[in-house]
Amino acid sequence: MPSARCCSKSAFSDAVILSVPTGGSLLDAVAVQMPDVVIVDMARPDRDALDLRRVSADNPRPVVMFVDRDDRAFMEEAIAAGVSSYNVVNAAFPDVKPVIMAAVAIFRKHQHVAADLQQARTSLLERETIDRAKTQLIKQRNFDEPQAYRWLRRKAMNESKRIAAVAAELLGSAHPEGPKE
Repeated sequence: MPSARCCSKSAFSDAVILSVPTGGSLLDAVAVQMPDVVIVDMARPDRDALDLRRVSADNPRPVVMFVDRDDRAFMEEAIAAGVSSYNVVNAAFPDVKPVIMAAVAIFRKHQHVAADLQQARTSLLERETIDRAKTQLIKQRNFDEPQAYRWLRRKAMNESKRIAAVAAELLGSAHPEGPKE
């Protein structure tokens, strides 16, 4: 079983190191302790001994992994599972502070990119909803595209709503007679 430690203070001089007891679950320890950084020390990379995907999904945080031998396939699996920093160390353990700081920076960048991607997906879905609502207005009211957009915009302003919300409501309540001007 790997040794997993949780650092619960971001200032490393005040770090609190907690070890997961033998037979304990890293997932449970992370859920209870809510550490800033998870450090995993594995004497031998063992794909079955550590379920990092669930740790990353349930409680996203930087994960730093130290192993004693190079295993490219395991490294790729670990990174895909959410490891921010994968480090091969021999007998002498390195100064971990710069490794942890780099892992935290990489984790934050990944979280920022994920948030940007989610925002882009939301914007795209809103744009598609607005376009479908305009198409419906064009068909039902014989509007041209600029008229349909102005209708949506005016209704959104009058109701203090976003245009995408008005468009979604229009599509959800498609009356056979069409929207009223």
